Amino acid sequence: MPKHNITVAIEAGLLKKARAVAARRGRSVSALLADELRALVEGDALYAAARKRAVALFSTPVPLGGTPLSREALHERPNLR
Repeated sequence: MPKHNITVAIEAGLLKKARAVAARRGRSVSALLADELRALVEGDALYAAARKRAVALFSTPVPLGGTPLSREALHERPNLR
């Protein structure tokens, strides 16, 4: 897959720390950012798929057993004497 260059503006202190993190991991800052973006996009896709499954589950009623109450029984007022 072809790669594209991007420009990212960050503070000097953050860049220095990012270079240190990348060096400890044996990666370049560019590779480190690419890995993090890949994980972010993958996580977003997983969340979207989970949300879609959850919405599908909520769209169908869950049988709980028992018998449905009549309208009269649902709206019956207790005798308050």
